[in-house]
Amino acid sequence: MSMSWTWMLVVKGEQRTDSGTSWKMYTSHEDIGYDFEDDPKDKKTLKPHPDIDGGWAWMMVLSSFFVHILIMGSQMALGVLNVEWLEEFHQSRGLTAWVSSLSMGVTLIVGPFIGLFINTCGCRRTAIIGGLLNSLGWVLSAYAVNVYYLFITFGLAAGFGSGMAYLPAVVMVGRYFQKRRALAQGLSTTGTGFGTFLMTVLLKYLCAEYGWRNAMFIQGAVSLNLCVCGALMRPLSPGMDGDDPEGKAPHHVLPAHSTESVRSSGQLGDAEEKRGGPGTEDSSLGDAPAQACQEKAAHRKDMCAFRLLKTVSQLTMRVRRGFRDWYSGYFGTASLFTNRMFVAFIFWALFAYSSFVIPFIHLPEIVNLYNLSEQNDVFPLTSIIAIVHIFGKVVLGVVADLPCISVWNVFLMANFTLVLSIFILPLMHTYAGLAVICALIGFSSGYFSLMPVVTEDLVGIEHLANAYGIIICANGISALLGPPFAGWIYDITQKYDFSFYISGLLYMVGILFLLIQPCIQIIEQSRKKYMDGANV
Repeated sequence: MSMSWTWMLVVKGEQRTDSGTSWKMYTSHEDIGYDFEDDPKDKKTLKPHPDIDGGWAWMMVLSSFFVHILIMGSQMALGVLNVEWLEEFHQSRGLTAWVSSLSMGVTLIVGPFIGLFINTCGCRRTAIIGGLLNSLGWVLSAYAVNVYYLFITFGLAAGFGSGMAYLPAVVMVGRYFQKRRALAQGLSTTGTGFGTFLMTVLLKYLCAEYGWRNAMFIQGAVSLNLCVCGALMRPLSPGMDGDDPEGKAPHHVLPAHSTESVRSSGQLGDAEEKRGGPGTEDSSLGDAPAQACQEKAAHRKDMCAFRLLKTVSQLTMRVRRGFRDWYSGYFGTASLFTNRMFVAFIFWALFAYSSFVIPFIHLPEIVNLYNLSEQNDVFPLTSIIAIVHIFGKVVLGVVADLPCISVWNVFLMANFTLVLSIFILPLMHTYAGLAVICALIGFSSGYFSLMPVVTEDLVGIEHLANAYGIIICANGISALLGPPFAGWIYDITQKYDFSFYISGLLYMVGILFLLIQPCIQIIEQSRKKYMDGANV
């Protein structure tokens, strides 16, 4: 294999041995934003990819922004539908809350498995399929006859579709940005705040005008825009992201026209032998058109079979390679779980997300209990969280990008502010007090825009898809159990106070996991300095 052919394969995002049996997906130079270029001396130099931090990268931000509006925004507005379901099905608050929490939880829990889809099919196809499945889940939920029906159609089907569209949106922004990654993630995830505000207003209007069933049907049609967002997720170059895993490089296979020529000549030769050679041609002259048609039909059938076999072979290769990359990313020798700080980050994610989700699901009900419905109808508390959440993500993203500021310090400070707000919220019984706390929750929860950046700092860009899938899976477990837990506590105590206190305590446990490894490092450094001083 020549040197130029080897470099061509690397540029396509593939790495092969001479036998063509070794493949690797996420270590191509395209993943880190560089390409190879020939120079007059036949040496290969690195140049920045033109779309990194600019160009089509901003279309990735726009696409991810609308994905967050349609998925995360609509899920944060499910408190509106939760009230409708309580009135319609007359079930307990804990059981009814499972519908919303299932949708949120499944969206995030399936993250590691969506990584397999991304490795196999690419971000673009995965997002488009997810948009179709999400829309189908909303539409089927409009015909629900009980809460258990919603568990399947809305919780599982719509939730799985949301997960298939959500993870590619996050991963693609990470691939297209380097210097402004925190800002780009912050801008794209502001869609959650915009979506929460817009979807809350939209769902309240649709439920009031057409009923909750027709509202879900219309929302299903709106969710088809996820397919458009997925179509915008163009890979950086051919072979990137699994959209063209075989690349455009030639293989050791005969071209189509050569194969046709060989097959045609072979079939003609056989035909002559069966006719007895040229001497018998005059006697069968009348059958020549019929024989020609038969030969063409047989030729087309053979070519269709050949193309089908080639397609199946390529698909099998793609699936096997995608599964191997996915498996090695999670369970291989360089497993992510050997990174102690990343494991601590997973434990934090298991407790953190429910503290952010619980207010969205149960605030509409809390407002009714405190007789604040009139004030809340003028400006909903969930909308306050959503609007301030937008500013929080942008501000925290800008601050985290400053060279003198540590992303981890910003991340931890925002977490402490959020957990403090969760503890204080049950103490507020007036609209003004609740509005202030909701504003704090919205701003501090802007740290979600930093999660992909923090994850990448821990594991590297090549493992971002798998690692972030694990993190949002842990967040999904938190979102799955948090709202029903809060509902069950209310059913027992007839108060939401203990729900917030317990979730706040669990959140503190998660933050402590983040502090374990830095504390160990500080202790080790202090001990090392002490030993060095003693030796002197």
